[in-house]
Amino acid sequence: MNETIQTLIARRSVRKYKKESIPKEILAEILKAGTYAPSGMNQQSSIILAITNQEVKNQLARMNAKILGKEEMDPFYGAPVVLVVLADASIPTAIYDGSLVMGNLMNAAASLGIGSCWIHRAKEVFETEEGKQLLASYGITGNYIGIGNCILGYADQEELSPSPRKEDYIYYIQ
Repeated sequence: MNETIQTLIARRSVRKYKKESIPKEILAEILKAGTYAPSGMNQQSSIILAITNQEVKNQLARMNAKILGKEEMDPFYGAPVVLVVLADASIPTAIYDGSLVMGNLMNAAASLGIGSCWIHRAKEVFETEEGKQLLASYGITGNYIGIGNCILGYADQEELSPSPRKEDYIYYIQ
């Protein structure tokens, strides 16, 4: 089987991470793959925040957990890297564009032996005043909508097997 397709089939969400940092070169490769995701009319509406600063990760985790209603939980599972994908809400394909970036990030990570998981609530986090202020503090202006949080790190869990695919997943229309 083709190596790329094998990676796509084998990738699983990771919810337990080692504290070990991801080397900058590997993180840069993952980020580059995210920037090559397809986008409507090649408008490249997405941006990626690559967060390794523990204070910022803690702030985002606190905000995310509050929205989830589980303030005692770390929704980022101790991952050493949080990639926040946002997209320009004025672009009609923003949500799709950002979702494709998320997919590229997770699949690129898997191809390099890095675990990942899509964590929701980025939209809600960056709709808050605190979220808007955080973006402004980084010089990010415009009407960005949170698409997702892609957490990354070395897995500290057993490799998971894929669940069986449902029988009616594909319909051939010939």
